[in-house]
Amino acid sequence: MKQNEDGLSIRTLVVDDEPLARSGLCLRLEQYPQIEVLRSCQNGKEAMAAIAELAPDLVFLDIQMPGFTGFDVVERLQQDNMPAIVFVTAYDAFAVDAFTANAVDYLLKPVEDDRLERTIAKVTEHVSRKEAATEKQRLLDIVIALTGKSRGAVNQLLQGGSNSASYSDRLAIKDGSSTTFVPVKDIDWVDAAGDYMCVHVGGQTHIMRTTMKELEAQLDPSIFQRVHRSTIVNLQRVEKVSSHINGEFHLTLSNGSSLKMSRSYKDKVKHFF
Repeated sequence: MKQNEDGLSIRTLVVDDEPLARSGLCLRLEQYPQIEVLRSCQNGKEAMAAIAELAPDLVFLDIQMPGFTGFDVVERLQQDNMPAIVFVTAYDAFAVDAFTANAVDYLLKPVEDDRLERTIAKVTEHVSRKEAATEKQRLLDIVIALTGKSRGAVNQLLQGGSNSASYSDRLAIKDGSSTTFVPVKDIDWVDAAGDYMCVHVGGQTHIMRTTMKELEAQLDPSIFQRVHRSTIVNLQRVEKVSSHINGEFHLTLSNGSSLKMSRSYKDKVKHFF
């Protein structure tokens, strides 16, 4: 395993439909001790399969490839399994789109040595910060497993106390000229419907015009957790957790409702035990 003097090893894929471009970049990356090239791929579909199999830290990704572009690859990756992306392109006009797609950097073909060096330095800093965050995540998982507390509660403990007072005990839901005040403790679950949130309370559904992120910030994470990109559930309402062969979980609530927990949120299952 290659690594630099700090012990950092960046597991890397090179993706390009041009054989000379692939082999040339792989050869030049050999001079960087922290870069370990796991595999080179000749198209987007190979890249998707390799990312799923190898979980690399970094992907050098050609933008213009026939059938399945570099942007197509990024769009299909889940955020919780996203490697650092460096787009490689012959067209500077793609730069804006590259950063819109959350690329760490981009390289113009033909790649100049000093530009590649700056990119590697930028990637190394990015991956180092990400590894520090991952280590914190690992430690939190251990604490959660040992204490049975939710992630929000553990974070509060690590920060030196409870922040429950900062969360509202009721939601103000406007409907035309009237406002309904819903006690937060009575909420069963919340799901998204476009630009609106459906707040389910005791068999009734209240509609709020807000985003999932904004609403989640109002709810105490020791009680409410995201279990799907469009669903927040009251942990105290969960009576049963059932696993499925595809890696998903189904939650059965005390009112009989069944909610799907997607695979990308499977770590949340620890909160129910």
